[in-house]
Amino acid sequence: MELALSILYVIVGAGTVFLVLLHSGKGGGLSDMFGGGLGASAAGSTQVERNLDRLTVVASLLFTFMTVGLAFFLG
Repeated sequence: MELALSILYVIVGAGTVFLVLLHSGKGGGLSDMFGGGLGASAAGSTQVERNLDRLTVVASLLFTFMTVGLAFFLG
């Protein structure tokens, strides 16, 4: 059980890092590779950017709750 939770924790952490890196900053980000930069510069925040924001928030909350849960479970 501990091993399965640890593997899931690493996967969620890597997914969170990937989602954060997809965001475009001042000079653009990895999302420019997927067409996110063109729409964001032309019309403000696009639907893709809003969905990326939502996914990032959900992934980071899941990572936070898993961190606290694993601390109690393993500690």
